[in-house]
Amino acid sequence: MKALIDYIITWLCYGNEEAAHRVAYSADTQQLDQYDVFIIPNGHMGKDIVLPDMQKAVVNQVAKGKYVIYTDIVYATFFFASRAEEIIHKDRDEHDRFLARHSILGRGNRLLIPLLDEYARVLMKCLELPLPTPGFSQIYLTHDIDALTQYRSLRGTLGGIMRGEWRQVVRAWKDIHHDPLYTFPWLVEQDRQVADAQAIYFIKMAFGHGYDYPQYRLRGRDFQQLNKWLLSQGAFTGIHNSYYDLAQRIIPDKTAAHPVVFQRCHYLRCPIPKMRSLCELGYTDDFTMGFADRAGFRLQTTRPIRWIDPESWTLTGLTLHPLMIMDTTLSEEKYMHLTEDEAYFLCQQIIDKVRMHHGELNLLWHNSNINAQSYHKSLYPKVLAMLK
Repeated sequence: MKALIDYIITWLCYGNEEAAHRVAYSADTQQLDQYDVFIIPNGHMGKDIVLPDMQKAVVNQVAKGKYVIYTDIVYATFFFASRAEEIIHKDRDEHDRFLARHSILGRGNRLLIPLLDEYARVLMKCLELPLPTPGFSQIYLTHDIDALTQYRSLRGTLGGIMRGEWRQVVRAWKDIHHDPLYTFPWLVEQDRQVADAQAIYFIKMAFGHGYDYPQYRLRGRDFQQLNKWLLSQGAFTGIHNSYYDLAQRIIPDKTAAHPVVFQRCHYLRCPIPKMRSLCELGYTDDFTMGFADRAGFRLQTTRPIRWIDPESWTLTGLTLHPLMIMDTTLSEEKYMHLTEDEAYFLCQQIIDKVRMHHGELNLLWHNSNINAQSYHKSLYPKVLAMLK
């Protein structure tokens, strides 16, 4: 438990280990000569799971340079980083997902304020540390390849012909760039406008069935050429794990520029048992952690944080990269039902918070959503313009 508490305090100090040693997680404030800040435990850390205090941190200065924080910001960090609320509340949607509407964050309209980063600022002020410089520590422009093409498969061809779209089918077979879902050149061109951003394309690797359809052949010519081209453009690839409770075992590629350890679960469906299997299989970076039905800060932070198993109270090697904005979440047809102007304003609010806390921005735009039937093709460049 000490290692877990030490990690949380150091994380709250933005990785400053020296400053973290000046913080005591204890109610014994008689040791003022040894520590500068005391965080008073609420008695639940390592014992049981309850909803945390969601108010602003209550702080009292007891001597010059000596402070007591009465709000248990250590337990609050554990609660959100571990997804412990999903153990308390059993509500799920038809896909067995824990959504914002089930959470105290969604019900309390608290998704647009990264509370843990606010707590970190309080702690840093008590320690007289400089607050983080506004900006982005990292920008991830991510794209889930749920479907590679619309027409260039037997199923897609037959479906197109049955719908009377045979001209489009022929055009797509003559040149893949005419396929309506093959929007990758456009995405690469847009992403290139943001200096130092890292593009990641998540690839479906499960055998297609049920909600994992449509599947594309990873050994097929279309995907092989796309994958080679994306890598030549500086993009990374990750694994888009199955909708079902399967996680693909990592096969290390010693010739790759980086080990394939990035992952995002299909449909953002990642129950806690699956998180454990991801750790066991060697994944190091997860990009799933956003609510499908609401944009904002599911983990209550703009910064990456290691996952804590909420049942064993152990710190794992899996780093969670909070997902703030997904195109489908904003859509008029589904989930938030926002117009383009409303979506733009919401994205601006979220991005401003990430910038203020020197956080890590994680966006998700699907290649299959870049079409004339949605505003996502016009919204995406506007969102990227905020990052320049």
